Amino acid sequence: MAAIAAERPERLSSEEKERLMALGDDLATAWSHPNATAETRKRVLRSAVKEIVVTLAEERIELLLHWQGGDHARLSVPRNRAGQHRFGTTGEVGDLIRCLARQLSDGAIAAMLNRLGKKTGRGNAWTQVRVRSFRNGHGIAVHRPGEMAERGEPTLKETAERLGVGTMTVLRLIGDGTIGASQACKGAPWAIPEDQLGPLKDSCFGEVRPRTADPNQEELDTQ
Repeated sequence: MAAIAAERPERLSSEEKERLMALGDDLATAWSHPNATAETRKRVLRSAVKEIVVTLAEERIELLLHWQGGDHARLSVPRNRAGQHRFGTTGEVGDLIRCLARQLSDGAIAAMLNRLGKKTGRGNAWTQVRVRSFRNGHGIAVHRPGEMAERGEPTLKETAERLGVGTMTVLRLIGDGTIGASQACKGAPWAIPEDQLGPLKDSCFGEVRPRTADPNQEELDTQ
């Protein structure tokens, strides 16, 4: 009994009691106090919260907090999907990888992202391994050679060969709207739908024609 009595803390003075009561009215200060440890915060939670009921929804986590005083409060937070974490890649980069995966290999995607100045969720440069890890974590299939042709999307070079022109001519046709095509980002392969080439196949692109005579063009006599 003497040992137990010796271990008992001394009774609080009126000043100490007032300070504790003040902290009770300002929980944020007590919680963020530099001397507050993890164990201290757990004791604060146990003294304030009776139980927390968690319900998992499709996109969110619903929490019902029962306070010791009898009141309750509801809290809803987003639910991470598979592959998500606090270092997650931005949605913009994720959408870009999804699109590029249908056109390029993992190594080529990494090079493209680095040229654009895009970083991973941890601020690192992209590598083939990191792109593969992102794909696997988000259920994105790996690119297969010939995939674009199967979808009816000839490459820029294939389009030029079919029309019998150079690739710069095809780019000019895309620029002026003659051929409707899209690009995932600057420098990415052009997605040229097959049906855009039908009306152009019978045109005179493949014919080599002399340029119209210019009356202002002078001739040079070398005789």
